[in-house]
Amino acid sequence: MAANGASLEKPQKRTGGKDRQNGSAPDASVRERRERDKEDRLSLVLWRRPITTLQYFLLETLIKLKELTLKLWHRRGTVVFLLVLCLFFYLAYSTEGTHQNYVQYLEGKFLWCAYWVGLGILSSVGLGTGLHTFLLYLGPHIASVTLAAYECGSTDFPEPPYPDQIVCPQGEGLGSSVSLWTIMSKVRLEACMWGAGTAIGELPPYFMARAARQSGADPDDEDYEEFEEMLEQAQTAQDFITRAKLGVQNMVQKVGFFGILACASIPNPLFDLAGITCGHFLVPFWTFFGATLIGKAIVKMHIQKLFVIITFSKHIVEQMVSLIGSVPRVGPALQKPFSQYLDAQRNKLHHAGEGTPAGENWLSWVFEKVVLVMVVYFVCSIVNSMAQSYSKRLQQQRHSEEKTK
Repeated sequence: MAANGASLEKPQKRTGGKDRQNGSAPDASVRERRERDKEDRLSLVLWRRPITTLQYFLLETLIKLKELTLKLWHRRGTVVFLLVLCLFFYLAYSTEGTHQNYVQYLEGKFLWCAYWVGLGILSSVGLGTGLHTFLLYLGPHIASVTLAAYECGSTDFPEPPYPDQIVCPQGEGLGSSVSLWTIMSKVRLEACMWGAGTAIGELPPYFMARAARQSGADPDDEDYEEFEEMLEQAQTAQDFITRAKLGVQNMVQKVGFFGILACASIPNPLFDLAGITCGHFLVPFWTFFGATLIGKAIVKMHIQKLFVIITFSKHIVEQMVSLIGSVPRVGPALQKPFSQYLDAQRNKLHHAGEGTPAGENWLSWVFEKVVLVMVVYFVCSIVNSMAQSYSKRLQQQRHSEEKTK
């Protein structure tokens, strides 16, 4: 590990950039052209140019599908092996026998884990913007399990995957039997799977920067271009954001494994830069991914999980509702819907299958609409991002044709 850190201390700049000739930086006209192209691409969004955006999105999708098909064809041996493996699992799944109990158990665990890994990937993968699945899914899930544990006096309700609603077991225990550790153990699987998904979602910036460094070609990525400009202007950086980015880059570059682990173990909006840095300086894959996986799936996940459990502990929730009611003038009006929501949740835990009342609390309605809006925005950001990628292809093609004339 020390050797890895030492080997990264001497950065080397690529010399094969499209805007660099004989080692010189791009001149003012080239920079102005790039800025114009960038502004034109950023204007390509659904709410400004819907027809063109959708057209470019479909064309970029077809190109990506073609590239994927070619990659699968070049790795057809691996594809055939995976298809045979899937066929074997299908036969085991569809054949009657005593093994079906194990098959059903593994199926449930696999789908439950895949669900949370997928949400983790959506939270961090670079598709325009990440979907904040911790705030929308994992956080509320941990909160509901915490409230249920204190209300039921036990964590003996069904193991994951849960049914549609958590129901207190018959013969409830004492509230004192519920501890912070038992609640953490109850949600450990889904929390760690979500953290592993966020670690997997950090791989695209790493592979993009690594491939660009090894090939000497300019990648089709704005973040990497900003990273290279930041390296060039490292000595003259003055603003806080740039100095923070340089701090992350220096930590990863000099400390190696433990620097990556430190960046991944705390909520860090600049971690994409750590992935680009590791790819640019050719950090070994398992050094980067191992540190990222440990930091995000174990260290950071336990910190976030602990925060949610403490926040939604029974006495903390009661104190929060009391504080809301103490706000002058608007306090009682705000306190009522919160109290009704908590009472409704407690009733659900003790009465299975009775459904929700017709006049459902407005807090649930608002949360559902917030989730819907964020998911729609996430989908729109993917459409915009892919349309802008196709627009960049056209710009590069136009510039290459101008050079050949």
